[in-house]
Amino acid sequence: MTSPSSGEVIAKPAPSGIGRILDHRVLLSIVVLALLPWLLPSKALAVNVLIYGVVVMGYNLLFGYTGLLSFGQAAFFGAGAYFTGIAIGRYGVPWFAAVPIAVSLSTCLAAAIGIVSTRTRGIYFSMVTLALAQLVYYVALQAASFTGGENGLRGFTVDRISLFGLQVNFLDPVNKYYVLMALAALAMWFQSRILNSPFGAVIEAIRENEQRARACGYDVERSKLVVFMLSGAISSLGGCMLALHLSIVPLDILHYQTSGMIVMMVLLGGARSFFGPFVGAASFLILEDVISLWTPHWQIVVGAIFVLFVLFLPKGIWGTLMDVIGVGKARP
Repeated sequence: MTSPSSGEVIAKPAPSGIGRILDHRVLLSIVVLALLPWLLPSKALAVNVLIYGVVVMGYNLLFGYTGLLSFGQAAFFGAGAYFTGIAIGRYGVPWFAAVPIAVSLSTCLAAAIGIVSTRTRGIYFSMVTLALAQLVYYVALQAASFTGGENGLRGFTVDRISLFGLQVNFLDPVNKYYVLMALAALAMWFQSRILNSPFGAVIEAIRENEQRARACGYDVERSKLVVFMLSGAISSLGGCMLALHLSIVPLDILHYQTSGMIVMMVLLGGARSFFGPFVGAASFLILEDVISLWTPHWQIVVGAIFVLFVLFLPKGIWGTLMDVIGVGKARP
């Protein structure tokens, strides 16, 4: 890490023991995710954990590492899904081209929302992101000729994909999972590079003390805008994965309840932890899957469990586990 005022390089302490092993967090995360379809009750649940884990990972970059509480992450999740579906179904774009196009357009949307919202702070930032995300929701609702309106976006299917000259049946649950896992691995590698870069140190400085970071010479406003865009880009990739998985895009993906669910997932897993988003997504979806079998009012039970976690495990499942094994501050 380099101080902008003096140019002095500040050396980070060398990791030891478990911390040294967990430096390979991307590889370890990929190994765990590769085993996930065989650990969960169904392949469909594993795919959903993978998708929402990527979405929550993008949000964690904004909330956990930068300290910006947004209630509008569903806008980017949904934008990625809608742009992917429109590109494939309406314009006949191949899936491998539709995904980067959708992520690029969603990043532009994140830039537009970020320019407005990052001018505010605290609860005002949260409310502005919520309002602008709902604006995106109503635009999708009214633009029925492109989005399908209340019925959602339909009419596109990816049944076979070509990988290195091999035709893969994408309708097979196992094939689908590992193709989508490759996209998730790319997102994890990208976020790990961000966190290990000098920019990663800047956003953590902003989280700890924004005024001090500004006094040290960092461009706080520009950094917040950039991290807002990066967060939107990663979450939009999760939307692309959802569109490829379901071959439909429901309108509810843009609703504020989806944003609330994303917040719950990151807190359950552990904010400021690298693998926490996947743990949080798995915990929430498994709870939903199990409790909904017993009662249609599963949200009440999950809400009560969430309150208990906030009160007694504020670092979430993965963050608490990292403290127990001695890594500290949910580093991995």
